[in-house]
Amino acid sequence: MNREKEVTIYDLARKLNISIATVSRALKDDPVVSKKTKKRIADLALEMGYRSNNFARNLRTQRTNTIGVIIPRINSSFMSAVIAGMENIATSEGYNLIISQSSESQEKEKANAATLFNNRVDGLLVSLAYDTESMTHFEPFIKKRIPLVFFDRTADQPDSICIQINNLKAAYEATTHLISQGRRRIVHITASQKRNVYVDRLQGYKQALADQRIRFREDHVIVGNLSQEAGADAAALIRQMQPLPDAVFVANDNCAVGCMIALKQMGVRIPEDIAFVGFNNDPVATVIEPNLTTINYPGYEMGQVATRNLIANLNGSAGSLSTNTIILRSELVIRDSSNGRKSNT
Repeated sequence: MNREKEVTIYDLARKLNISIATVSRALKDDPVVSKKTKKRIADLALEMGYRSNNFARNLRTQRTNTIGVIIPRINSSFMSAVIAGMENIATSEGYNLIISQSSESQEKEKANAATLFNNRVDGLLVSLAYDTESMTHFEPFIKKRIPLVFFDRTADQPDSICIQINNLKAAYEATTHLISQGRRRIVHITASQKRNVYVDRLQGYKQALADQRIRFREDHVIVGNLSQEAGADAAALIRQMQPLPDAVFVANDNCAVGCMIALKQMGVRIPEDIAFVGFNNDPVATVIEPNLTTINYPGYEMGQVATRNLIANLNGSAGSLSTNTIILRSELVIRDSSNGRKSNT
């Protein structure tokens, strides 16, 4: 099937019997051209299906006004909030986002990075996949001095910025809260220890136990992919533990809800038998009964801060790009899933 010939500014000028320069200025919203003439040109451009030649313009300016984004999963309330924050800042500064999903795969993340690099994005925002170990696919960006910002799941890389919360502190507070409710047999459900967020949350959990002189048990740490299905699988393991744990701290809300639902179906009472704390403060936390205690994690703000810092470096207002970490606040939100003291046994 043959494609129609692309409409050019020459076609618009010929149709309206005006100069090419006038059409060009009008399409750039130059104040030299009257509003009436601009409207005539805009109306005809729309009618004829004219598309501006961004490619040619980009070659002149060395900018595409696009920012690449790589996230692990699109079907995540937290990531949706992050993207909304990114969109808010990017749009206000005249940038578009190109969003890609790694599906928790290092290989797909590499392919995404290559595609975005070849599409000449002006900067890159990344949250790493579960299994990413090598960072070589980001080297072309660093060599070209294309701003690189990691958020949430970050990595220490030269000439990059990391945006995150204090995951160790947040996990410490979550575990300490459970201990304050008389819970001492606390299971932690987490994900791959290749990622900083899960390493830090495990460390915070262990530190809270140590400070309260509670022995850390390797068999009380369950590693999965933090899906609702993984939560149900973890529930089956927890139900077999002797004695039965009296609390569970989960590294995200989605998995926590899956675990809670499965345990309730097995006859376990929450929080009477087992108290729960999740992480992220996803909307699902207030749908499950009882409502889930969790860590409020500012996704929208994280997206804004990441994008604002990237654009600041593009504009040169932040000086030369250097490796640094920006820590955002988080807070424990106590709800009924953990609210109720239990006597030590």
